Amino acid sequence: MTSELNPDTATPPEKIGPFTPLRIRNFRWLLVGTILGNASQWIQQVTVSWLVYDITGSGTLLGSVNLVRSVAALGLIPIAGLLIDRLNRRTLMLIMNGWLSIITLALGLVLLFSQAQISYLFAFSLLGGIGVALNMPIRQVVVFDLVPRAYTPNAMAIVQTGWSLMRSFGPAIGGFLIIWFGAGGNFLVMSVAYALIAISVLQIRFPPRKPGGISNSALQNIKEGIRYVAKERVTRTFMLMGTILPLFIIPIFTILPPIFAKDIFAGESDVLGLLLAFVGVGGILGGIVTASLGRVERRGLLQLASLFLLSISLIGFAFCTELWTALLFLALAGFFEVIFLITNQTLLQLSIPDELRGRVTSIVNLNMALSPLGGLIAGIGSDVLGGPKMITIILCSIAAGIAIFAFLFSPTIRNYRLSKAISQVWMVTEEA
Repeated sequence: MTSELNPDTATPPEKIGPFTPLRIRNFRWLLVGTILGNASQWIQQVTVSWLVYDITGSGTLLGSVNLVRSVAALGLIPIAGLLIDRLNRRTLMLIMNGWLSIITLALGLVLLFSQAQISYLFAFSLLGGIGVALNMPIRQVVVFDLVPRAYTPNAMAIVQTGWSLMRSFGPAIGGFLIIWFGAGGNFLVMSVAYALIAISVLQIRFPPRKPGGISNSALQNIKEGIRYVAKERVTRTFMLMGTILPLFIIPIFTILPPIFAKDIFAGESDVLGLLLAFVGVGGILGGIVTASLGRVERRGLLQLASLFLLSISLIGFAFCTELWTALLFLALAGFFEVIFLITNQTLLQLSIPDELRGRVTSIVNLNMALSPLGGLIAGIGSDVLGGPKMITIILCSIAAGIAIFAFLFSPTIRNYRLSKAISQVWMVTEEA
């Protein structure tokens, strides 16, 4: 089969291998842009976090900067879903990356020619939230535009593996760039990366959009997405499962590492880069393993097991006093985190009909707005509890408890199978 596979093909005739989606030219270009975007986001994360903690020494302010970022995302994510369903998706991606390139360039120049101030970082986080509001849902939606339905579990695994790859190398690069070029140089690198992403978007040939599903009333369109989530038990259940990571787990990866690096392991930005890099190394392996699962059916059970083991790995990390053992536990955590993310996102997307995909995906992505709230809790907990260890143990214990509770009392998750997910999307689409 050639690289120009039809995205509407329900069941391609040949056996689907772990990396079969890479044979599709459009998906390859999407993956290139996604990897560049992930690299920029991780370099940004490590740079902003380091600057905030270096300027203030406050875990609370570290969490507050991420909370500010969610303000724009919270208001714009439902509107973003409407734009994704209504407007040309290539145009939206170009506008989004142009916006991110401009604001990162501006902050880089400010940092190069003046002293860093916390107010600059708050302003950048607020403006960056606008790009995040569009970036998260549109890249999930576009995968289903460009890839045949039966390939989507593998395609989602490949995308998530690319995210983990950049989680591994992005923070390490960011940490060393701080040493070599300073924070301002990091933001200039990110600005160039966003410009390159726009070029990759221009290489994608988007398929014609199917008419229907959109009325003249914007408010009515948004309500349709909300009603779908409220009505469909499977979508609603996996959406609720998706809230666990941003609220309890992701803050440990994004807010607490600078504190672990400085206060627990007595290191500098290079140690911070190592901590985040080993999470990415584990994530790369987790993505490859998930892409290789083929037609393994019990994806709901897999999701619960990976959440539990992720939580246990991070609890082990919290007890570490030596850097090398901490890195091993973080690699394990990254491995199980990516398995959970891929499984959760794939089952969610396969439960959404195409004509509602942008609006429902944007609503589902509202759970990411919980990450700054979780970050604020993590930062305050680190300050109040005398360091990052105890708050890490508390948050992960809650997540592990939720995994056990869902296994015991949620047959929707425990018994859910991949074949059901793939067939359900066609059933919903036909009924819509």
